[in-house]
Amino acid sequence: MDKFTQNYVDSFMSELIAKNPGEKEFHQAVREVLESVAPYIVSYPHLLDLKIMERIVEPERVIMFRVPWTDDKGEIHVNRGYRVQMNSALGPYKGGIRFHSSVNLSIMKFLAFEQTFKNSLTTLPMGGGKGGSDFSPRGKSDNEVMRFCQSFMTELQKHIGENTDVPAGDIGVGGREVGYMFGQYKRLRDEFTGTLTGKGLAWGGSLLRPEATGYGACYFAQAMLATRGKTFDGQTVCVSGSGNVAQHAAQKAMRLGAKVVTLSDSNGYIYDPDGFTEEKIDFVKNLKNVRRGRIKEYVSEYPTAKYFENERPWGVKCDIAMPCATQNELDAEDAKKLIANGCFCVVEGANMPTTPEAIALIQGAKLLYSPGKASNAGGVATSGLEMTQNSIRQHWTSEEVDEHLHRIMSDIHDACIKYGTEEDGYINYVKGANIAGFIKVANAMADQGLV
Repeated sequence: MDKFTQNYVDSFMSELIAKNPGEKEFHQAVREVLESVAPYIVSYPHLLDLKIMERIVEPERVIMFRVPWTDDKGEIHVNRGYRVQMNSALGPYKGGIRFHSSVNLSIMKFLAFEQTFKNSLTTLPMGGGKGGSDFSPRGKSDNEVMRFCQSFMTELQKHIGENTDVPAGDIGVGGREVGYMFGQYKRLRDEFTGTLTGKGLAWGGSLLRPEATGYGACYFAQAMLATRGKTFDGQTVCVSGSGNVAQHAAQKAMRLGAKVVTLSDSNGYIYDPDGFTEEKIDFVKNLKNVRRGRIKEYVSEYPTAKYFENERPWGVKCDIAMPCATQNELDAEDAKKLIANGCFCVVEGANMPTTPEAIALIQGAKLLYSPGKASNAGGVATSGLEMTQNSIRQHWTSEEVDEHLHRIMSDIHDACIKYGTEEDGYINYVKGANIAGFIKVANAMADQGLV
């Protein structure tokens, strides 16, 4: 990066941090994109004159609201709700809702910012947004979750709609929560529309939506591996997380011939030296999705596996690592372990799960590495396909949805190669994804004037 461009990056980040103090996740996400796109921006002076990047990092709208609800004992609780409507240059705001105790404004803004470029990469007409609350469904009864979701949607419904903002699920928000929110939206607005995605199949949902993020990450990984003449067949894979994305990434990798040996949650990870099977994945799905238990219970059912409390799985020897849990879960020390153990491919299934220091080490060692905005875009892509099905009042088969998903992930990979191939032939997927996503958003904003 030349001196002028570096000065532009440093000046931009100084102003952003001063304007948004304490929002470290948001700062991290912006810097990662800016360092990739800055050379492109400075080479097109009209983008500097139009202050495109300054406008992209400023949300079009931030909604914060209180969410009062009562537990089963009648005690009143108050949580905070968010919806960050980041950018609508390409279409209605689109992005998930996260219910987790860690949720704050910085995390919501980082996720909405990332979502803007991720949605751009899918080529579908979707802008970027994100929402959530510091409410945690863990340990709550169904009725408590329902009362919270109804209270949350009572306020949120004022700001969303099928042509305005279409939320979906995220961490802590699955089919149960989407159902409760959709029911309240329908009751208050007296309309049955595709305003939320991730709905039940009987009332507007799409086949393969639960599987899409994990499956899409594996489709993207297939394309990455092919650039080095490899496939999943015979590879050992470590997956973090045990929620929706991790479950289906593990399942698809396994079906593609890999041996998947780890899953995790916030308390620790399990290592199964025999590898997962369809039966074992079904057990995990029941454990996490129905019983809402902890991953350590897997060891009671399959005693050849081991549980490692308060540890992450990145010290386990593997060929492919798939971080599918949460942001900043793979740090520099973890990256060193992966590299030392012969890992040659890191595929993000979560949003920004790898720290900047770890990314630098991974890319420095010339490992295959994909950022989440590229490799986990399958979830929002299939949400976009659900929106299409709702609009035309049709229901596609799983084969049709899977065909669209596979094509979208392949197209995203092609875009990353186009903009991310370095002079030595190394494919910098971070650079490729950021530039490809940015160009489309920037051009749309320039076309639409100063709004």
